[in-house]
Amino acid sequence: MRRLPVYLLVDVSGSMSGEPIEQVKNGIQMLVAALRQDPYALETAWLSVLTFGSSADVVVPLTELTAFQPPNLSISGSTNLGDGLKLVADRAAKELTKTTPTTKGDWKPMVFLLTDGAPDGGWQSGLARFKQEKWGIVVCCSVDGGDENVLKQISEIVVHLNTSDSNSIKAFFKWISSSVSQSSKSVDQGGKEVQGLSELPPPPPEIQVVT
Repeated sequence: MRRLPVYLLVDVSGSMSGEPIEQVKNGIQMLVAALRQDPYALETAWLSVLTFGSSADVVVPLTELTAFQPPNLSISGSTNLGDGLKLVADRAAKELTKTTPTTKGDWKPMVFLLTDGAPDGGWQSGLARFKQEKWGIVVCCSVDGGDENVLKQISEIVVHLNTSDSNSIKAFFKWISSSVSQSSKSVDQGGKEVQGLSELPPPPPEIQVVT
């Protein structure tokens, strides 16, 4: 079975404490519940949650949807985005099945990054490591103050939430769910990976695409 790996890379720095991080937890639960209702996603999608604050951590390794347990997320100081990018690249290198002459490997991973602040210094070394891996769709989401110029260096697809309230974050995770479902259907039915923003479902009004 060719898996469609989905990595959630979540900012857990101090500025995410309180309502924002609680809404992210709720969003992850909603995401998993929605994907479990989708036969294509159940067939192909595997989900991992990684966080970055003072350090980067694997909260949930790449796990099939039926076995996924929504994690508890802990707030942790600064915004070490570089370590987060390095960690997701290292995990993908370790967890993905590679294509060989006799078997096809996993589909290229989808990455959804959520941050509300500017990264710590030296983050570009993590970006260099991130760029060494082959990714499918990479979506960076800036929440109420995230540095969009930084995010544009990570991916061409950058979206913005004006607030970290429940409606905005819920809308973002609902859009992730729709995007993963769309990608799962594309690889399952047509054997074709989704290539860009135009092939994803339209973002809801709460999500603004940064151009």
